Amino acid sequence: MKLYSAPRAPNPRRVAMFLAEKGIMDVELLSFDLLQGEQRSAAYLQKNPFGRVPALELDDGRILTETRAICSWLEGRVPEPNLMGEGYDERAFIEMADRRVELYLLQGIADCARHTHPALAPLEQPQFPEFGAAQGERMRVTARWLDQQLAQQPYIAGQRYTIADITAFCALEFGRGLLKFRPGDEAMPHLQAWRDRIAARPSAQAAY
Repeated sequence: MKLYSAPRAPNPRRVAMFLAEKGIMDVELLSFDLLQGEQRSAAYLQKNPFGRVPALELDDGRILTETRAICSWLEGRVPEPNLMGEGYDERAFIEMADRRVELYLLQGIADCARHTHPALAPLEQPQFPEFGAAQGERMRVTARWLDQQLAQQPYIAGQRYTIADITAFCALEFGRGLLKFRPGDEAMPHLQAWRDRIAARPSAQAAY
């Protein structure tokens, strides 16, 4: 298998962490420089017409894109450790938690960064700084809610580590790097303590 990725991008990091948690090693990593537009090469657009990463090229030549779809396939290939739920009930609640942090935390951080950070201007033309700033405030609403949740439970989806923790961690790390967002500096001690626990896991250092 081949994983088309990009350094520092949050969605490829989600897949890299998922692979590491599963102990899946038989994946060749191919990295693009997004700011140089390498993901828009003619060769890659034949594989993924949207020109985005990550993409997983399977051994039979098929291309799987979209982070959660890739993780779903990997979960089926290597069922343990389980990261997406056992049975329909747990799967649904883990997916809810994962989608919440993807849509309301990660997307808000990404929109804020892409529309306010000068270095990301090549990826977002035109930039709309007011929109980006508004998304930064909205994602903080989600972050404060997560802080309250984590005062009552150890992980994003409840009592155990799941894909939702991977998504939320990669979101916070992206915000940490580009937006200097650190929950502990903004009166969110439970979210900060959770982030620090996840950062200590070996998968947090996975290459992507």
